[in-house]
Amino acid sequence: MDTEVNPTVAELVGGDFTHATGLHVPVDAGVAAAFVRQEGSAMSAAGGHGCFVAVDLGATSGRVVLARVGPGRLELEEVHRFANSAVHLPGGGPGGGLHWDVLGLFREVLAGLRGVGPRLADGERVTSIGIDTWAVDYGLLDAGGELLGLPFCYRDERTSRDGGGVERVHGVAPHPELYRRNGLQFLPFNTLYQLAAEPPSRLAAASTMLLLPDLLAYWLTGAVGAEVTNASTTGLLDPRTRAWDAELAERLGVPASLLPPLRHPGEVLGTLLPHVAAAIGLPASTPVVAVGSHDTASAVVAVPATNGARAAYISSGTWSLVGVELDAPVLSADSLTANFTNEGGVDGRVRFLRNVTGLWLLTESLRTWHATGSDVELSAVLTAAAQVPDGGPIVDVADPAFMPPGDMPARIAAACRVSGQEPPVGQADVVRCILDSLAAAYARAVADAARLSARRPEIVHMVGGGSRNALLARLTARSTGLLVITGPVEATALGNALVQARAAGTVKGDLETLRALVRATQPLHRVHPDGAVFPAGTG
Repeated sequence: MDTEVNPTVAELVGGDFTHATGLHVPVDAGVAAAFVRQEGSAMSAAGGHGCFVAVDLGATSGRVVLARVGPGRLELEEVHRFANSAVHLPGGGPGGGLHWDVLGLFREVLAGLRGVGPRLADGERVTSIGIDTWAVDYGLLDAGGELLGLPFCYRDERTSRDGGGVERVHGVAPHPELYRRNGLQFLPFNTLYQLAAEPPSRLAAASTMLLLPDLLAYWLTGAVGAEVTNASTTGLLDPRTRAWDAELAERLGVPASLLPPLRHPGEVLGTLLPHVAAAIGLPASTPVVAVGSHDTASAVVAVPATNGARAAYISSGTWSLVGVELDAPVLSADSLTANFTNEGGVDGRVRFLRNVTGLWLLTESLRTWHATGSDVELSAVLTAAAQVPDGGPIVDVADPAFMPPGDMPARIAAACRVSGQEPPVGQADVVRCILDSLAAAYARAVADAARLSARRPEIVHMVGGGSRNALLARLTARSTGLLVITGPVEATALGNALVQARAAGTVKGDLETLRALVRATQPLHRVHPDGAVFPAGTG
C-alpha cells in the first residue's frame, strides 16, 4: 500500500451522486434493435466481452474510460482525463455568479469519445456509452431545445443568501415536511432550492430541466429524460414511489412540466445523433444507456461488499458519501435530526448516507499554496502529515465556511481559533488536520448510519479517489474501530460500465453478482484499526 500514498491531485479526488431484473426498457423498438445489432456484432467479434465507454465527470476532474467486460473480465483503460472547475462570471443577474463551463465539458467528452476508436483492437466495437456526473446541478432548455444560460455550480451562494432559494422553499414547505416527502438531507444547494432561486422569468421561458448527465446525453442523442438515481437528489422525487412529486413542485413555484420523463439504469436513451457520430468516429447506431448517472450511485454498484448488511461504504472524492445500502428509505424524525439522506440506488436500492465535505478541503489548500508560489507536492506533504503526532486540532468539515472556493488553510486556522484549539502551523500540520477531521466525520456518519438503520457494520468499504490515500484509510480504520477495505479507486467508472454490460447481456445477475466480479478482478487492501495493512483476502 506504500505506493498508494503518492497519487496526483486528479487521482486523489477522482470521481466525486432498476429494475431487479436489470433489463433495459428501450425508448422505442428501433433503438432496441440497434442496441441488439451493435452488441451482437461486438460480442461475436471480441471473443465474449463487450466494450463499454464510461463518461465519468466529477466536480474537479473528468475522464472517459473504455471498459472491457465479460464473464471473469473487468478491465478499464483510461482514454482521456481532464480538469474541471467552475467559473465566476460578473453580474448580479442570472448570468452572473459561479457557473460550470458545460460547453467545455462537452467538448472534452467528445474528445474522449473520439479517442476511443483508436484504442479498440481488431474486431472490437463500442457496445454502448454511459454518463455519470455529480448531482443536483442542471440546465434549463427552452421549447426549441436551446440551453438558457450556463448551469450554476452548486457552490454558488444564490440559494443561501437572504431571500434566496432556501428561504423561499422553507417559507412554503418547512424542512420537516420536505423530509417526509423527499427524504433528503438538508443541503442548501439541493436542486429544489436552486430552482426556487431562479428568476420567475427564466422558469417561464424554460420548457425542460435536465440534470447534467441528462443534458450531456441529450446533446449526444437528442433524447430527453431524467435518470432516476440522480433525480432522487433534486428534492422533487418521492423516495418510496420513485415518481416526481408534481404537487410539491407546483407549490414551490416550479412548473411540473419542467420535470422530464424518468429513466432507470439499464434503459437505452437513444443512439448517437449523426453529426455527433461523425465528429467522434463511432457508428450512429451506438446506443447511449442510462447508468446510475449520479456518480455515487455508480460507485456504490462497484462497492465490493460480500454482505451488504455487514458493510458501510465511503465514496471518497471531492465529497465523501458515507452510509449503508438499504431496501427502503428511512424517514424517521431521528434520521431528519441526524441529517441523513435517502438517495436512489441501482436496482431500486436506497443509498442511506450523509454527504460529508471531502477532499475538497485538501485540493483547495493545495491550490492556495500553489497560488502563493509554494512548490508543495502532494506525495511529500502526505508523507510529512503521517509523521505529525496524534492529538492535533480537528475541525467540523461541515462548517459552511469551507463550502466556497478560497483560502482553505486560513479558514481552517480560523475555525480552530473559534473552537479554542491551536491552529495548525505548517503545510503538513494543515493536511493532518484535514485528514483527522475527515476520519472523525466518517466515524460519526458510520455510527449514525448503523443506529438509524439498525445495521451493524463490521467493514467499511472506501472507494473512489480517496481510497488511494493510505493515511486517510488508516485514520478512518482507527476512528471507526472497523476493518477498512480500500478500493477500487475507479469505482464510479466500474459501476457505470457494469450497468451497461448487464443491460447488454454481457454479464448477468444482481448487484451481488456484479460486486463479486469487482472483488475477483480489482486490487483491494485491508486496513485494520491497529494500522496493519494487507492485500484483500490475506491476513
